[in-house]
Amino acid sequence: MKKEDAYYLGKIVKKYGIKGELLAKIDTDEPETYEGMESVFLEIKGKLIPFFLNQSSLHKATTLRLDFEDINNIEDADKLIGKSIYLPLKNLPELTGNKFYFHEVVGYNAIDKELGHIGIIQAINDQAPQAFFVIKDRQDNEILIPVSDRFIIKVDRENKSIIFDTPDGLVDIYRK
Repeated sequence: MKKEDAYYLGKIVKKYGIKGELLAKIDTDEPETYEGMESVFLEIKGKLIPFFLNQSSLHKATTLRLDFEDINNIEDADKLIGKSIYLPLKNLPELTGNKFYFHEVVGYNAIDKELGHIGIIQAINDQAPQAFFVIKDRQDNEILIPVSDRFIIKVDRENKSIIFDTPDGLVDIYRK
């Protein structure tokens, strides 16, 4: 599987018990969705490798307990700590309304209710404390808008656009 065909679910953070089970911190609003999985992909040396599971169950609110088929001891489990977990994009539950996956809205038009068309969403940067939309306008200016329900009026999947209500002057500070 290629990384562009998958989405990041979380990371293996530590061992659980002495039989090779592992705990994974997952990045999701609905952790119960991931109980009972049959397989996952782990990123090893830049490649996604399939691993089959005997069981996956919630351990705490955002932690999954994973029992891998071929990992039966602490030594083998140690090798997987810190590995990122991915699943195929086709496994993502469909979102509705103003909820969206970050990868889903790349390429959407960014439209402000007052200013009109701002530009095209190039990416969402979630590496900062506050995630933000990275938008390129027609003059190739980069415009940053925080990912916040306060600013998003509507996610229009049919027309591939997001309608914003940005604070006065926010877009202007990025335009030359």
